[in-house]
Formats: sequence, structure tokens, C-alpha cells
Amino acid sequence: MSDEPIQSLSPAEREAKEAQEKLEKQKEAEEQAQLPYTWKQTLQDVDISIPVPKGTRARDLEVVLKKDKLKIALKGQTSIIDGDLTQSIKVDDSTWSVDDQKEVLIHLEKANQMRWWDSVIQGAPKINTQKIQPENSNLSDLDGETRAMVEKMMFDQRQKAMNKPDSDTLKKQQMFEKFKQQHPEMDFSQAKFADQ
Repeated sequence: MSDEPIQSLSPAEREAKEAQEKLEKQKEAEEQAQLPYTWKQTLQDVDISIPVPKGTRARDLEVVLKKDKLKIALKGQTSIIDGDLTQSIKVDDSTWSVDDQKEVLIHLEKANQMRWWDSVIQGAPKINTQKIQPENSNLSDLDGETRAMVEKMMFDQRQKAMNKPDSDTLKKQQMFEKFKQQHPEMDFSQAKFADQ
């Protein structure tokens, strides 16, 4: 039942699935709230926020950022975070700072920027990465070739939704019309496109 499209379920099954998802989301939120930090991510990076006592300065902290390890502690105290990262990071592109002497902000640049993390530290409560809603990106953020491909896909999707021909079919039709104009002596009344 869990992998079926919600439209194919009966009203009772749909209600049960929604209730189960609500419970899972609530459990996940409770587990994440128990962590000594909050975190969020994009495909490129992970940002962690750790509350610390007011007046904390960088010199009061022990921070270790390694490819596969993260440790944050107030000097002389037990670690706030200390463990192996779920995935590797780019150490040279990762940073940390103390904000307003009450919060440590850590920015981790992911080594694999095509994968969501289910937790920051191995063994920590996991999130369901299937439920992540990726941030919207602007077409202007993309390079020219990728942008053109995305715009073509969006156009084709809109055309399909309206039961109209996609860009490739339109191009074939335009070439065919041009060929017909160049050869008025030929009979094209029985001509058809193979994909129609």
C-alpha cells in the first residue's frame, strides 16, 4: 500500500495512508527536536545551527571539520556533536562561525552534490529523504545548455497537457510544410507522420 499512487487507493486506504504518513512525520519531527542542533540541507550543502551559552566566542570552542567527521564542543566540556558524518564533505569549502555569541553556525559543502542526507551524524535519528521538497531554482541559475534543455522539457510538458504536438513534432511539421511549398507539383494528401 505504501508505494501505490494515492489516486489508485480507495477512500479508506487513502485515509489510512495519510494517517500513517502524519504519524511518521510527527515521529520524525519529535526525534529531530531532541537533537542538540537544528539542520537543513540543499543538494549542495548542509547548514547546522547549535545554540551555545550567551557570550560564547570562537576561542571557547573546539571545532573539528574533517572529510568524514564533525566534532563541536565547548572547551573542557563534553561534545555537543562528535561523530562520523553520514556522507563526505569538501573540507576546504566548509566553514563555521559564532553568531551573536549565542549560536554556532556550521556550513558543510557536500562532496556528493546529487544526494540528500538522511542525518548529519551516523547513528542520529534519520529523516525520510523521499519526502524532501527541493528548493525551487531559477532558470537563470542554469548554464545555457541546461537552461535550453529544461525550457524545451517544460514546453513539451505544457503541449502534452493540452494534447498538442511537442517541439520535435512541431519541427517536423514545419520542415514538411516548407518542403510542400518548395514542391507544389507533388501530391502530399496521403502523407502522415510516423508518430501520429
